Amino acid sequence: MKSLKSLTVFLIYVLVCVIISFPAYSQTNPSLCAAYKNRFNVAVAIDGRLPDDYSPKELNLIRTQFNVLTPANCMKMYHIQRRRNIFDFDQADAFVAFAAANSQKVLGHCLIWAKDVRTPAWFFRNGDNPPTRELLLERMQTHIETVVTRYRGKVPYWDVLNEALADDENFIRPSTYLSVIGDDFIAKAFEYAHAADPEAMLIYNDYNLFFANKQKKLKQLLQYFKDREVPVHAIGIQGHFELDKIPYEDLEATINLIKSFGLKMVVSELDIDVVLRSKWWADNGKYREELAKYDPYNPACPPEILKWQAQEYSKLFALFSRHSDTIQRITFWGLHDGQSWLNNFPWKRTNHPLLFDRNAEPKPAYYAVLPTK
Repeated sequence: MKSLKSLTVFLIYVLVCVIISFPAYSQTNPSLCAAYKNRFNVAVAIDGRLPDDYSPKELNLIRTQFNVLTPANCMKMYHIQRRRNIFDFDQADAFVAFAAANSQKVLGHCLIWAKDVRTPAWFFRNGDNPPTRELLLERMQTHIETVVTRYRGKVPYWDVLNEALADDENFIRPSTYLSVIGDDFIAKAFEYAHAADPEAMLIYNDYNLFFANKQKKLKQLLQYFKDREVPVHAIGIQGHFELDKIPYEDLEATINLIKSFGLKMVVSELDIDVVLRSKWWADNGKYREELAKYDPYNPACPPEILKWQAQEYSKLFALFSRHSDTIQRITFWGLHDGQSWLNNFPWKRTNHPLLFDRNAEPKPAYYAVLPTK
């Protein structure tokens, strides 16, 4: 009996040692948003209905690590107003209620997406004809005012306009907004949002703003905002980076450009792709058949790749911290690797682009971004 008791005590001791060696994330790991509270907000973009579509472990991650939540889809026009003047706020209401219950803020994403394919078809029709300028402006105003007014005082930040800059030689991306209204659809969107909630921070959001072609157009857009006294307060830079392809110097130049116009900046969509996607578009899609079968990190990402990713994240956050006077928020685009859009874009593969793995456990990148002082 004595030996059995001793064995029991020993096993308990071993168990305690194991628990100490591998502590539960929720109990011992620091909160990212708390660690950066004197620099900028740390946010996450999540999809689905809160809290129903998330496990208790995932909900704990959402509650403890982030102080701002972005709805990846449920506040976009094609979700909220699929049909004219029929608004579906069910999922968005649940999202906002969850954030309020957990003392978190919400970024409304997004009011106008300047792409025809991202806008409900009815929005650009008037019977069998295209809408007039007056009708399209009226529809814009109705949508923006209805959505922003509903969440006035509950959603303090809005991505008012998404991806309006062209990728080619044009300044503004071709769209029905541009062809029917003209480039003042940009100013009008912000004016309508500001009228609906004068206290909200209004943001323009786009991708590749750190590359020369888009950076030049961003400067032109910033001057457009200034000349017309458009009520815009911040620029959102999408940061969908690839491992070993992060343009740190160009990114810093873009931050300084935004700062020179007296605006805040947000990193609106952050991740680091480890299954590189650039080749997908090379040589007119020559490699797509080959890449469609390429899934090198299934089921696991090699430790050396995770270490490399952690180093890249660390350099990014060092850069962001140097500009914390300008940067208002950093948003990770997805809660953990299993929920990342990069598992399916531009082809289906097992990706590992975020700070937390598929089990909602911290990766080396998580520890790498924690500030040392």
